[in-house]
Amino acid sequence: MTDMFEKLMGLPLFQGASRDKLKELVEKIPFHFLKYEAGDVLLSPGEKCTHIKFVVSGSVEMKTDFSNYRVSLLQTINSPGVIGPEFMFGRKTIYPYTCVAKEACGILQIKKADYVDILMKDKVFLFNMLNYLSRNAQKSTLLVQNHNGGIAKDVLALVSLMLTTADSDDIKLNYRQKDLCAMLGISRLSLKNHLDELVELGAIAYSAGNISVLSRKLLLTHLGFKEV
Repeated sequence: MTDMFEKLMGLPLFQGASRDKLKELVEKIPFHFLKYEAGDVLLSPGEKCTHIKFVVSGSVEMKTDFSNYRVSLLQTINSPGVIGPEFMFGRKTIYPYTCVAKEACGILQIKKADYVDILMKDKVFLFNMLNYLSRNAQKSTLLVQNHNGGIAKDVLALVSLMLTTADSDDIKLNYRQKDLCAMLGISRLSLKNHLDELVELGAIAYSAGNISVLSRKLLLTHLGFKEV
């Protein structure tokens, strides 16, 4: 039980809550702990967000496919982490990605209505959620403000800033070169030159059909962003 509360206190959106408060919540609200094996599918594109899901052990991989192109973004969310809470609210409350257990993992799942009840009753949880949503909402403005017309900046800003979080790990972009060039509107030679520039900085590594972000923080710093 002690280990469980330690894990809960370390979860995003639960940070800052007291042990007594968490104990009170566990006693009053259904907290569902689910187990998955490596390769199990947790979420599929188009699935409605009906629960908030926390990674309490292990890790999961999220894959986002770009429509009309053979380009996919993969990122890993490790424990303690949260899976797509921004899709709980707003006009579009469906997940855009596939989420698969990368290894044996544990997921804490709370029904949306119950989580809203938590937010309404405790300011710590409410402020955590508001801060999370605000950081995501500000990303597009930061991207515009830091835009300098460089395609390398556009590519990696999209990958490392707009579509991932500070908690993301093992960020990769899988692509067919023809499709990635078409999506970006550049030649294959231009793509190679820009990627080589970022390799020299130590920000990425790439091979045929794959770009790996070695350091999200280093990449964002080079692109003119603070950690977001």
